Amino acid sequence: MTKAKDSGSGRAEAGHLTPASKPAIDVHDGVPLLDSGVNFVGEQVSYPKGKARIKSMLATMAPGQKTGWHKHGVPTYGYILEGQITVDYGDAGKTTYHAGEGVLEAMDYWHEGINDGDIPARVVVVFMGAEGAENVIYKPDSVPSNCGGVGAADPDFGAQ
Repeated sequence: MTKAKDSGSGRAEAGHLTPASKPAIDVHDGVPLLDSGVNFVGEQVSYPKGKARIKSMLATMAPGQKTGWHKHGVPTYGYILEGQITVDYGDAGKTTYHAGEGVLEAMDYWHEGINDGDIPARVVVVFMGAEGAENVIYKPDSVPSNCGGVGAADPDFGAQ
């Protein structure tokens, strides 16, 4: 590390510690897509215990397709590439996510997504889980759909 001070010009000058290998234009300073630890229903994100197991996927939902009522056993992030998806969170309300938006999925709250647009919805989904943790948990028929906070999983954008 070298001592450096940022003059606002993007170059380091004496005063602050800066890694000697940091480039003048840092690709890690890109456009933020999401920066939160709390989801739509107000849950604070918490990670499962155990050895990390990250799964990413590209999910596609046809117009009119539903995810089924579910919740997530692990933190789940989605980024809408194309189309739109409206998610019903029962007593917590509904919200529509559009292309270009990042989504921090509800975990311990039953919800169901639907592609209510005219084109296929394409979503990058990232499950930030652990070995043995369930990414998506589907609601049993006996559980009312407006009982938020009673389960955890969200296949709005995919499966395990």
